Amino acid sequence: MPKKRSGGGLSPTQQAAKFLGVSVLAGAVMAGIAVPAFGALGLAAKGSVEGFDEIPANLKRPPLSQRTTILDNQGGQIATVYSRDRTVVDLKDMSPYMQKAIVAIEDARFYEHGAVDLKGVLRALNKNAQSGGVSEGASTLTQQYVKNVFVEEAGDDPTKVAQATQQTLGRKVRELKFAIQVEEELGKKKILENYLNITFFGQQAYGVEAAAQRYFSKSAKDLELQEAALLAGIVQSPSRYDPVNDEAEATKRRNVVLQRMAEVHDITQAEAAAAKAKPLGLKVSKPKNGCITAVKDSSFFCDYVREVFLTDPVFGKTQKARAKVWNQGGLTIRTTLDPQAQKSVQTSLKSHVNKTDKVAAASTLVEPGSGKILAMGQSKPYGYGKNETEINYSVDHSMGGSNFGFPTGSTFKPFLAAAALEEGKQPTQVYPAPYEMPYPDSVRACDGKTWRNSGNAKVENEDESEVGPYPLKKAMELSVNTYFVQMLEDTGMCPVVNLTDKLGVVQGNGTKLPQVPSSLTLGSTGISPLTMASAYAAFANRGTYCTPIAIASISQQLGGEKKSLEVPKSSCSRAMSETTADTINTLLSGVVDSGTGQQAGLTDRANAGKTGTTDYRKNAWFVGYTPNMSGAVWVGSATQKVKMVNITIGGQWHEKVFGGAVPGPIWKDAMTGALSGKDSPGFNLVDIPDPKDDGDKGRGDGGNGDDGRPGDGNGNGNGENRGNDNGGGNNGGPGQPQIPTPTFSIPDEWTIGGNDGGGNGGNGGPGGGNGNGGNWP
Repeated sequence: MPKKRSGGGLSPTQQAAKFLGVSVLAGAVMAGIAVPAFGALGLAAKGSVEGFDEIPANLKRPPLSQRTTILDNQGGQIATVYSRDRTVVDLKDMSPYMQKAIVAIEDARFYEHGAVDLKGVLRALNKNAQSGGVSEGASTLTQQYVKNVFVEEAGDDPTKVAQATQQTLGRKVRELKFAIQVEEELGKKKILENYLNITFFGQQAYGVEAAAQRYFSKSAKDLELQEAALLAGIVQSPSRYDPVNDEAEATKRRNVVLQRMAEVHDITQAEAAAAKAKPLGLKVSKPKNGCITAVKDSSFFCDYVREVFLTDPVFGKTQKARAKVWNQGGLTIRTTLDPQAQKSVQTSLKSHVNKTDKVAAASTLVEPGSGKILAMGQSKPYGYGKNETEINYSVDHSMGGSNFGFPTGSTFKPFLAAAALEEGKQPTQVYPAPYEMPYPDSVRACDGKTWRNSGNAKVENEDESEVGPYPLKKAMELSVNTYFVQMLEDTGMCPVVNLTDKLGVVQGNGTKLPQVPSSLTLGSTGISPLTMASAYAAFANRGTYCTPIAIASISQQLGGEKKSLEVPKSSCSRAMSETTADTINTLLSGVVDSGTGQQAGLTDRANAGKTGTTDYRKNAWFVGYTPNMSGAVWVGSATQKVKMVNITIGGQWHEKVFGGAVPGPIWKDAMTGALSGKDSPGFNLVDIPDPKDDGDKGRGDGGNGDDGRPGDGNGNGNGENRGNDNGGGNNGGPGQPQIPTPTFSIPDEWTIGGNDGGGNGGNGGPGGGNGNGGNWP
């Protein structure tokens, strides 16, 4: 039995025998002889080689995979992504030196022979026989090209790659047959062009254009003699002749190529000598592959674009089909990202939240009326190291986001208010809204179902001073929890669910919102910032919701042809009436003007928004908008384990974090920069009158039976000279009634209490008389 070398490879005798078999096969092919098997030679097991005539005549030549370029909406490059870093160029865009160098060193008789070079086979056979091994091959450029096609077709599948490169007689037979076909169909110049575009040059560079950019930071057409010789030399063994890691070995190989070019008279000996004397002159450009290299801190947006491509059926019916198109590359993707907005978002995030903080922040901006995503960023950079993450906090889990999104707190309340208005509730609606109350005993849900408060759950306001009654406007400004729980009891959950469905509001895991009061009033359910920004954009767009989009256009260059691909379009539909949207805009304008969102309010343009803070202060939000831009900001811990009390964020100490105190300023700064120089349209605001009062307002107002806010229950409120000339003095206000905890809606015409009268008026204003205690409405 023949001996093998210690490394497990074939012995020199076996190698020579195998080469002999291939050589004989080559001669047979050139003679047009069918070769059914080579059992007589002992070079292949029975059945390992197909009959030559049985091999399919057509070589599948898949389009070469290339790099994909992702651009912002101004045409600026965001990133390049690829499975193969390759840019296909025509032969005329390759340096003549490069063409001559690769032919000289790989196949000097390329223009003289057909698919197989018989003289080359015999020469190699003789040389190998003398050396006792395989020191020289006999594959032509055409054969090498065919082999590379097999590898390209295998893609990143390791099994297929192994099959495409296995050293078997069967593969060699197929290679030879297809080489003949290629020679007949393409001709020498096209074969050379294809070869230089497909072959691997090391350092992740496929094709001569990528190689020229990688090693010399220039185009292939501008390569000088010594540079072309270096690249041609690399092809035989990209790892051994890698000039970046072994300059000496690469220089020796380059000089071998230069000498060979002189021997075949492509250059003179003097030119070869002069080129050999020059240094390698490397000007290496590091590979920039993937979203991690994206500029303008837009890595998360870049990754979102990739996820859109791989999941949207417009790019292919199956995930496998979409992945194939993506991996082929050659795409130029123009996105909706606005560089001004993106820069503003990232600058704001970095100035308010440090990447080393215990919590993170994320922000997304969208354009009302178009659904275009204008900016997407977060405080922790894209990456896999400490204080980095590959999770995109702005989007749903299916698009690379967190598992469930983040609870939104009171930023959900405008959805409930809009649903109630759509159901006919008036914007002047008043509810008692005590500081604390149990959730209603039962609340209507969809499909005739009812939620029941079997656990006696309670709800309370942020501050003990928040005691009603409140009208909607004031309740929204102060974000009064008990008010909105009473509103949900009145409205029922189904109208809220129907509206949020129209606004594209789903949980971060993609499922519908649960029909429970805590979710549909106080935002206990996890939702992504992109979802919130897009839903609020419908308010800015006077009730019309548009699905978010990230891609404006795509062109693809493959096989010398350029074509446009269909891209996802935003779908816009009416979610609520214009009147409802205008009313919400008016209510939320009050939030930034005089409510909990004052720290977020913009001073130079119409704006509106809502704050949100969740249980234990694990999440804080601000979601707001102008007529031409909507944005959401979330601050919290991705693990939901950090309570934002007595905490430092961005170098600032916070005893308690509120939606208006940290997310609000982030939103303000991000929007200010994003909108700088942009139009400043206004909202269509509506008049929301204060609730009707029978007389004077204010705690302790008395006089002439005018109803006022209650005193302390014994008629000792301090009167004020606010009423008419028959009004007020000391001891004038009505008493404080005891407010029962409501478990049902209270009609406008009902009153509570009213028997605790005011005291006698005295020493009051003009015409002061006895104050008759009034009822408290």
